[in-house]
Amino acid sequence: MSEYVKDLVANVKAKNPSEPEFHQAVEEVVSSLEVVLERHPEYRANKILERLVEPERVIMFRVPWVNDRGEIQINRGFRVQMNSAIGPYKGGLRFHPSVTLGILKFLAFEQTFKNSLTTLPMGGGKGGSDFDPKGKSDLEIMKFCQSFMTELFRHVGPNTDVPAGDIGVGGREIGYLFGQYKRLKNEFTGVLTGKGRNWGGSLIRPEATGFGVVYFTEEMLKTKGTDFKGKRVAVSGFGNVAWGVVQKVNELGGKVVTLSGPDGYIYDPDGISGNKVDYMLSLRLSNKDAVEDYAKKYNVEFHAEKKPWEVPVDIAIPAATQNELFPEDAKILIQNGCQCVCEAANMPTTLEATHILQDAGILFAPGKAANAGGVAVSGLEMAQNSMRYNWTSEEVDQRLKMIMKEIHTTCVTTAEKYGAAGNYVLGANIGGFIKVADSMLDQGVV
Repeated sequence: MSEYVKDLVANVKAKNPSEPEFHQAVEEVVSSLEVVLERHPEYRANKILERLVEPERVIMFRVPWVNDRGEIQINRGFRVQMNSAIGPYKGGLRFHPSVTLGILKFLAFEQTFKNSLTTLPMGGGKGGSDFDPKGKSDLEIMKFCQSFMTELFRHVGPNTDVPAGDIGVGGREIGYLFGQYKRLKNEFTGVLTGKGRNWGGSLIRPEATGFGVVYFTEEMLKTKGTDFKGKRVAVSGFGNVAWGVVQKVNELGGKVVTLSGPDGYIYDPDGISGNKVDYMLSLRLSNKDAVEDYAKKYNVEFHAEKKPWEVPVDIAIPAATQNELFPEDAKILIQNGCQCVCEAANMPTTLEATHILQDAGILFAPGKAANAGGVAVSGLEMAQNSMRYNWTSEEVDQRLKMIMKEIHTTCVTTAEKYGAAGNYVLGANIGGFIKVADSMLDQGVV
């Protein structure tokens, strides 16, 4: 790592204390950009990186609401508007007790490059609250969402910032948020994505991230002359992303044998297909945040408080949350003959684990490239809203597949151009960075 990059990372850590996820995201990206900085001294001269690691705007606000017992509750709301060089801020809202400013800055930073890779005109942003929807009534969730949007509405809009869902924010929450925005603004616009199909939503949006991950993995496998047919796949998580992955892997001839939650993981050697896929929806809607019920229902193994990476598989797809795949997990995957690891969550693999997988010659794709399908279909939803028109699910799926192929091509050709053939991390980071950096140069010091 050059002295310039070391100083940059040290400065980020000093200015943003107690934000380890943001530090990790910045270090992972900027350490792979050194070859670009050597070839393009104008980026350093214009302090593009120094500007990229500073959000254009951070909004933090209180969210008061009243629970069903008549008690006043106070939560904290955020919106990090990271970079708008190539389009309106775009990124999800996360409602979860773990939400902090540092987590959202890391996600918004990653989102900037992910959105750039989609080829669609979207900047990077992220937001949310430490509110926990689990265990709350529909009325309580509606009251919270209305209070949250009562502050947020003045900072978002179809040409300014277009939030979507994320952990803890599904169709129900998007509906309540949109209803309050419409009430406050007295206008019906595409200010949120992930909307209901009857009022501006896009078909296959809930499955899009998972579908996109599988399409990207399929392209990776093609570089080795193989495909999903007959492959065993380990998946973590059991939410929308995992659900989409399971559906598309089945369609392409593979077999998903694991799901996981905070309570542990299930191992289903026969594969998660048919009614089992539908049961995933029941698990998600139960608000229990656990997968043991799947094991009980289908009489399969449940491994409490463990992760699925110890199961021998051909492909691993971490789809739960950040930093869930550690060095010891990477070593076990390698020992068991895993050929490919494709990130479906945001930064689920630690830096050290990533290096171990890459050094072993495992196909490894970072989330900013592989899981861009969700935001890509959000971008397609924005386009449909602008046209006042809906595409069929087949049309959206085909456009998604084309976008994921283009992202894969960008990663491969960029890595080759900069002397690191096969390095998807470097290809994604550089490919996403250059488009944003050149746009920032074009627009001056803003």
